[in-house]
This record gives sequence, C-alpha cells and structure tokens, in this order.
Amino acid sequence: MLMRRYLPILFALCALALCGKVPAQAGTDLTVIDNPGGGMIVYGQVAGQKSEAGAMGAVLRSVHQDCGDRPVVGKLFRVRGTNSVAVFFSAVKRTQDDRAVAGLVIASKRGPGDVEAALLTDDASRFGKTVNPMLKSLLDVWHPGNGTEAASTSGGRSSPEALHNVTLNDNSASVGLPEGWNLSPQSGGGTIIAKGPNGEIAQLGYPLLAMNSSDPRVQRTMMFAQGAGRNTTYAHALYYPYGGDPARTFVDLFQMLRQHGGQPPADIQVATEEPMPGGGMSRCVHMTGHVDGQDGKGMKEFNTVFCVGPLSRMGQYMNLAYHIAVPVKYADRERATVGAILASLRVNEAVVAREAGAIAAPAIAQIHEIGRRAAQQAADAHAAEDAHNASVEQRWDSQDKSNEAFSNYLLDQTVIEDRDNNAHGTVWNQTADALVRSDPDRFGYVDTPNYWKGVDY
Repeated sequence: MLMRRYLPILFALCALALCGKVPAQAGTDLTVIDNPGGGMIVYGQVAGQKSEAGAMGAVLRSVHQDCGDRPVVGKLFRVRGTNSVAVFFSAVKRTQDDRAVAGLVIASKRGPGDVEAALLTDDASRFGKTVNPMLKSLLDVWHPGNGTEAASTSGGRSSPEALHNVTLNDNSASVGLPEGWNLSPQSGGGTIIAKGPNGEIAQLGYPLLAMNSSDPRVQRTMMFAQGAGRNTTYAHALYYPYGGDPARTFVDLFQMLRQHGGQPPADIQVATEEPMPGGGMSRCVHMTGHVDGQDGKGMKEFNTVFCVGPLSRMGQYMNLAYHIAVPVKYADRERATVGAILASLRVNEAVVAREAGAIAAPAIAQIHEIGRRAAQQAADAHAAEDAHNASVEQRWDSQDKSNEAFSNYLLDQTVIEDRDNNAHGTVWNQTADALVRSDPDRFGYVDTPNYWKGVDY
C-alpha cells in the first residue's frame, strides 16, 4: 500500500518554527533577553499563578494564542542544580507563515504566590544548536531556585548536548545528533535510524506496514502464505487486526518483527499511554516505559510516539513509530538531549513522495507477478492433482477389469458384444461360442481392456 508519510507528534516534540512575538498573557513583568546567536528568550514572574504547573500552563496557553496552534509538550524533567522543572514543546505558526517552532519552558517557585517562568524558542531547524547558548544566556541573569545553573557534570546532564545537523544521502530527512551518535546505513526514505555511544537507539519515522487480519480477503492471503506462498514475501508480512489500542498494536507488531528476524520476544513494559493528535485519519499515542531486548544490554527507558494510519481498500494500513530508547543508567541525564534531537527532526515530504512513487511501480509489478505466479502455481497444483487422480483411477480401473476377467475365467464365462444393438453381455462360454459361430459379423468376444464399466465389471 502506498501512503503519504505524515509527520505526527514526535515524543510530543515535533520540530516546528518561531511564533515571532512575546507571549501576551504569561505575565505582566517579563524580560526579553537579546540573544545574538538567535532564538528568543523571555523570563519573569507569571501573574496569578502559584505553582510551576500553573506557570507552565499559562506560558503554553500564550504560545497557543500567539501561534494559533496548540503546543504539544513532552515529558517534564527537573533542571539539574535547581528546584525548577522544564518541558520541551512544539507548535506551528498558524497565524503567520505556517512554519514551526520548538521551545523549552522552565518554571520555578520562588516563594508563596511567587512563580517565575522562562521561555526559550527558535525555528526548529536551529533549535538543536541554539538551545544550549540560549540556556546559558538565561542562567547568566536568571537564577531559579538556589541560583546554580543547569550545567552538565561528570555525574549527569540535564541540559541538552550540542547537536550537529546530519542529512540523509537521499535528502529525505535531517536530524541534529550529539557527538558520538551515528546514522545507521538502513536510514533513508524519510526514516532515520541513529545509535548513540552508550547503547542509545533512535528510530524516527519507522514504517510498519500491516494487513488487517480481520478482513476475509487478508485471511485468504494468510492461508496462501502458510501454504503455497510460504516462500514469498507474504509469509513475512505483518498480520494484525485493525482498530485496536495503538499501544497494544505497537507492542505486538514490534514482537512480530523480532520473531520474523529470529529474535526472542522482548520484555516491554508500557508505563504511560496518552492519546495524541495525529495526521488526518491517523490515531497516535505517546508512550513511555521500559524495554529489554534480551540482547545482554539490559533494560532501556523508551519514549515513543506511535501512529496508526487509515485502512486501505485492500485491508492494509501503515504505522509509523518515532521511538527512542536509552539505557536506564543514562536516562535521567539524557532526557533533555533526546528532546532536542526530536525537536531537530525534519522530513522532506517532496523527496519522500518522489521516492514512494519511484518504488511504487516495481513494487506493484512485483505484487502482480507474485499473484500471477501464485495463480499459476495453484493451476499447476490442480493439474498435477488431476493427473495424479487420473493415473490412480486408471490403475484402479485396470485392476477391476483384470479382477473381473479372472472371475469370468473361474466361472467359465465370457464377455461378448452385440454390434447390431451396441450392447455387451456376460454369458457362459458355450453360449458365447455358439453365438459367435452363428453370426460372427454381429457377435464377437470382448477383450479385458475393452470391458465397459458398470456393465462388464
């Protein structure tokens, strides 16, 4: 099935562009920092809010109003060295040019009824590079909590690492990666697979084409795959009922892929599951939890957005996974970096569409060829079966004639034909001899191979 790739929410951190103005309702005492390196930094007291959650909500509501698009937020994390909490977000600038922004909101409670927040935003294509300089500029003048900055140490890291932009060879997608991370050769066609130095794995825009096993047509395909088609691609397809819980679908399809690859089942523990807006008719969920691939590398913390696409007329549906897993011992210090990586992801839809079109013709031709071969194989099987049955029946028929001839011999009987009436009959030998001698043109002896079934035997 051909399906236009959609870019759903990536760990609730889609890389989107700057809204372009200071939030209007986040508070009454805001300070804007001029940042020569790019991006926008705003901080100050959030009026009317008494908690960090309330302050963050006020800032994000302002972003929603000014951008004309509801921000999508990621997982909360604490900025190391402070008593503040932070979250990455993304939004689309609907009120202007439909570009995208990525950002970071930090909130800190300074006292009863006194909550401050900071907003760092930039164009998504730059955010991975500018977020660290922006954070440094902010913490030079704003000291949430105990006044220490959220800098990395040998014991951990809460602020994101600097990223360098990497573009796929086919120009279908790009992403910002920290030092030591590398693209996998399997990347391409809008899908990015990257690995980190500590066993981290990111699979962004990873496609899983499935066939609806509840569809009677697909069920016939499954029967073919288990029989005559066991050596075709149909035998390795993903068959799964459509319309169920997306998180359950992700887990089960993930296990099927491992089974097809000869790997043991993974230990997957989904801790949280939250429905998210998708694209068009898609259904998306944001999941967090832990996974052990039974590869000796131990448990990893995963953060995944999984989207189920619409069902085609042929009973197929495309799923896309935006999945990242980090070994548990590195998870706390790398959450912010994971968010920055996801905020930097860009997919070139035009390139992906062209590649899909280029792939389509040979793929469809291959499917037709598989179908033609399957039909021919089925026809050949039927012909072979018919030939086999005919051969067996011929042997049985010959044996029956021989048995009848031997029985006639024991009973002193003979099969003769009456040519005038086109008839056969079994008579005593003496009667047969008399009839043939009296009128040889009309009567004659019948040899065993010429016995009539149902008459002579």
